[in-house]
Amino acid sequence: MDIRRDDLSGPEVQALLEEHLRNMRSLSPPESVHALDLTALRQPGVTFWSAWSGPVLVGCGALKELSPVHGEVKSMRTASDHRRKGVAQAMLRHILGVAAARGYQRLSLETGAQPAFEPARRLYERFGFQYCPPFEGYTEDPNSVFMTRAL
Repeated sequence: MDIRRDDLSGPEVQALLEEHLRNMRSLSPPESVHALDLTALRQPGVTFWSAWSGPVLVGCGALKELSPVHGEVKSMRTASDHRRKGVAQAMLRHILGVAAARGYQRLSLETGAQPAFEPARRLYERFGFQYCPPFEGYTEDPNSVFMTRAL
């Protein structure tokens, strides 16, 4: 698997992100969808990566800088045909490595509370993330779960 920094201009990446947003909107009410669109992912302070298996896009992920010592995992998505093949694990390892190299002391994330998000929550737990209160502008929401990990 090749994980590379991506400028979000490719049609495959755009289609995967559109699928991600549609899925998030189908699972959560509008006020609880915190997934970033293309414009938000292109903002300074956000780094986006795509994961490829040969010519096939298998997933993506992003890292948003909240402060010089705190980052947020964003836009983690595995293409439907490539789930349960280690794509998310590889992307999360990559993001953790970049966060550590940048000197972040903490990495946090928001994910869904619904049963459909259980695999994501288990993945984050395996990587040492612990449940925490809302951070950086988020508020309590029955549809959201907040997790964090010291680096």
